[in-house]
Amino acid sequence: MIKKSVLRNGQVRVTFELPANVWADTVHLVGSFNAWNRTSHPMKQQRSGGWVLTINLPANQEFQFRYLLNGTDWHNDWAADGYVRNEYGSDNSVVITTVADDEDD
Repeated sequence: MIKKSVLRNGQVRVTFELPANVWADTVHLVGSFNAWNRTSHPMKQQRSGGWVLTINLPANQEFQFRYLLNGTDWHNDWAADGYVRNEYGSDNSVVITTVADDEDD
């Protein structure tokens, strides 16, 4: 799941969440916003068992991303704004940082 809110500085606060039924020791958010770095954005496991990470991204852009579980297993966000085919024959999730005016802070 992805939640977005517009910040006053031309950025969008984006919260990425995975449910508790995702079994992993580690989860990292990997995408075009961090040059596909596999370790720079670790997600935190919540008491409920779910995983969450909030980052700020520039407004009015599209970013491709995936979740990397345990350093080996790639997963998409099935509630993403879209999907694009990648060079490995699978899809990347897409988050679009344009939000409707009624979603502003």
